[in-house]
Formats: sequence, structure tokens, C-alpha cells
Amino acid sequence: QVQLVESGGGLVQAGDSLRLSCAASGHTFSSYGMGWFRQAPGKEREFVAAITWSADRTYYADSVKGRFAISRDYAKSTLYLQMNNLQPEDTAVYYCAATAQARVTVYERLYAFWGQGTQVTVSS
Repeated sequence: QVQLVESGGGLVQAGDSLRLSCAASGHTFSSYGMGWFRQAPGKEREFVAAITWSADRTYYADSVKGRFAISRDYAKSTLYLQMNNLQPEDTAVYYCAATAQARVTVYERLYAFWGQGTQVTVSS
């Protein structure tokens, strides 16, 4: 079991930056690939970014490529999502998730553990 707790969300203006954190506990953090997903009001949850267990590969949704950066700190067992140049369409609840998959994956069904989410609201 892996417990995940997100933090760092909030209300910002368009063009601002935020850094989300996801603290992991329970099982060995370094054993899991990690991902960020988001769900906007009235929409299905969608993939945002992923990183392998070794941090040798990352992958981003086209909508955030060049603006968001995923990273992980093994000493702190924490996953991060640095979000720059935020836009109103980035408004959503952001979730972190853990997968046993060796490769980066965009598929929700392959992520076994999920956090409770943190709200990000971007005003225009």
C-alpha cells in the first residue's frame, strides 16, 4: 500500500506559477512510477504528466508540455509538479497516483494508488 497526500493547490491568476507536492508513505516510494492527473468541472479525469520510478523518463500531455515539469525527491518521498504560465483551462482538481509499471503510462487503470486531490483555480 502507498498513501499519497497532495498539497500546494490554490487560487492564482493567469500567468502565475504553482508547485504541487505529493507526499508518499507506506511502501517504498522509489519502487513506483508516478503520475499527475486532473479533473475539471464536468469533465473526465485526464492525464497530465508521468515519471518513471528511476526518474530517467518523463512524459507530458500536449496541453501542458513546456509549461509543467514533473520531478521527484527520493529523500523526501515526494513527487512534484511545477506549473508555470497557468491558464484558466488548467483549473481542475489535481491528483497524484502511483503505478507499478516500469514505463511511463498515461492510463488511469494502470495506477493502483491515488491521492485525494488538490484544487487549482486559475482566474483570467
